[in-house]
Amino acid sequence: MQNTLLTESHHPYEEQKGTCRVTSSQLAVTITSYETAPVNDEVVLLNAVTNQPVSVAIDVAEQDFKFHQVIGYVTSEDATKYWLIKNSWGGTWGNGGYMKLAREATVKGGACGVARAASYPIA
Repeated sequence: MQNTLLTESHHPYEEQKGTCRVTSSQLAVTITSYETAPVNDEVVLLNAVTNQPVSVAIDVAEQDFKFHQVIGYVTSEDATKYWLIKNSWGGTWGNGGYMKLAREATVKGGACGVARAASYPIA
């Protein structure tokens, strides 16, 4: 498998469907290998997010949450723990293109199944 990543300045949100306009001079990195986190293991997911964005599937009925990434984690002033999620719908959705999702949720797989299908680049 080989994929590429672009910087956001080279490929900003356009909030519409279409074909990507990519040239080789815009590539930030080439991904040649990835690893899938063990299902329902938020500890492995937390460690992976410490090093890079992690692609996740979010299980939400009647919503198209494709292409979201866990980009970090925070703890609020009241000690609530959250994953920081970058959405694929653009900057006008959520909180400037981002949202928080409960971390260490009591449901198996985390809130909305965020820990059920996570993968991240390793090379």
